[in-house]
Amino acid sequence: MNETEIEQCRQKLLNLRSELMTLEEASRDEVKPDQASLDRLSRVDSMQVQLAAGEGGRQRKRQLQKIDGALRRMQLGEFGRCFVCEEELDASSLFDDPTITRCVNCVEP
Repeated sequence: MNETEIEQCRQKLLNLRSELMTLEEASRDEVKPDQASLDRLSRVDSMQVQLAAGEGGRQRKRQLQKIDGALRRMQLGEFGRCFVCEEELDASSLFDDPTITRCVNCVEP
C-alpha cells in the first residue's frame, strides 16, 4: 500500500475509534432503573437489556483493541502484512476492514 492509502485507512480507524468511544461513554452514562420499583416482568426485561448492553460493551472493547493494534502497526511500518505468511494484504480488504491481520489464504477456517 502507498502512503495515501495507508492514511485513508488511518482516518477510517480514527473515525471508527471516535464513534466507539462515544458509544462507550454513552453506555456508561445510562441511568440504571430502580429495581425496587419495577414489577417482576419489568425486572426480567431490565436484566435482559443490561446483559445485551454488557455484551455490546465487550464487543466495543474488542474492536477498540483491534483498532489500536492496527494503528500501532502503522507506526511500526508493519501495517498491511499478514501475521502468518508476511505477504502483503489485499488493499480492498484493508479498506473494508483496516484491522485485519491475515490474508485470505491464512485465515483459519
